[in-house]
Amino acid sequence: MNWPYVISNAIVLACIYGTLAIGISITWSSLGLLNLAYGFIFALSGYGAWLTSQYVVAVTPDALRGAMILAGGVATGALGGVLVCALAFIPVHDKPNFTIRGMIATLAISLMGTQLLLWWFGPRSKSLPEIFGASKRSLFGLVLTADKIGNVIVSIAMLLIVLTWMRSSRRGLEIRAMMMNPHAASIVGIGVRRTSFYVMAITGGLAGLSAVLLSQTYYIQPFNGLTPMIKGVSIALCGGLGSVPGAVIAALLLGFNEAMTSVALGGQYVLMTQFLLIILIILVRPRGIAGLLDKAREA
Repeated sequence: MNWPYVISNAIVLACIYGTLAIGISITWSSLGLLNLAYGFIFALSGYGAWLTSQYVVAVTPDALRGAMILAGGVATGALGGVLVCALAFIPVHDKPNFTIRGMIATLAISLMGTQLLLWWFGPRSKSLPEIFGASKRSLFGLVLTADKIGNVIVSIAMLLIVLTWMRSSRRGLEIRAMMMNPHAASIVGIGVRRTSFYVMAITGGLAGLSAVLLSQTYYIQPFNGLTPMIKGVSIALCGGLGSVPGAVIAALLLGFNEAMTSVALGGQYVLMTQFLLIILIILVRPRGIAGLLDKAREA
C-alpha cells in the first residue's frame, strides 16, 4: 500500500468533510438544531459556484477567477443557511419538541430543495474549472497536485478565520455564549432569533466551501450533497456534537479510514467501514471522542 498517497488523501478528505462537520457541531451546540438540510445547501452551493464560473468569471481577470468561484460557492451556501433558518428554525425554535420538529423541517427542506434543483438544472452533471491550477509538487517522493494543496490551505484558512471571528467579534462572542449556555445567554439579552441567522449563514458558508472543494474531484448534481451530509453528521457525532476539537479528530480518523478503504478494498466499501468505525467509537465513548452534549442544552 502506498502510505504517502493514503495519508495525503486522508488529510484532504479530513479538511473537506471536517469543515462541514464543524458547521454541524456549531449549529447544534448554539441552536440545538441538527440541520439535515446541509445536503441541499451543499448541492445548492455547487450550483452557485457553477453559475459564477459561467457568468461572472468570464468578465473577471484570470488571477481572480478561482477566488471568485470560491466566493460564489461560499456566498450561496450562506444564503442557503439563512433560508433554512427562516423556514425551519425561526418558526419552531420556541415550540415543544423543537429538536424533532427542527430535524423534520430541515429534512423536508432538503428533499424539496434537491427536487427543485433537479427541476431547474436538470439531471445532467456540471463541472467546475480547476480553481487552483494544474501544477504539481513533489514532496518526499509523493506527487501533490495543486487541488490537494489548495483544498488543505483554503479549508484551514477558512476555519481559522471563522474561529478567530468567533473569539474576537461581538456577534462571534454571542454565538460562543449560546454554545456554552443558551439559557444564560438569553437571560443576558442575547437574541436567539438574530444570532441564529449569523450561525446559519456562517455554517452554510462552510458547507458551501466544502461543496466547491469537493467539486474539484466530483461532478455537481442535485443529489450529490447526500453523501457529504451523511459523512459530516457522522463525523460530528463521532467527535461529539458541539465539540470542534472532537470534530477535527474524528475528521482525521474517518478521512484516513476512507482513503485506506478506497485503496485496499474499493470505494464501494467506504460507508460500510466508516459506520463500523463510528459504532466502535460510540460504544467506547457514547458521547463521542471529545463529546460534551451540553447539560444546558439537555435542559
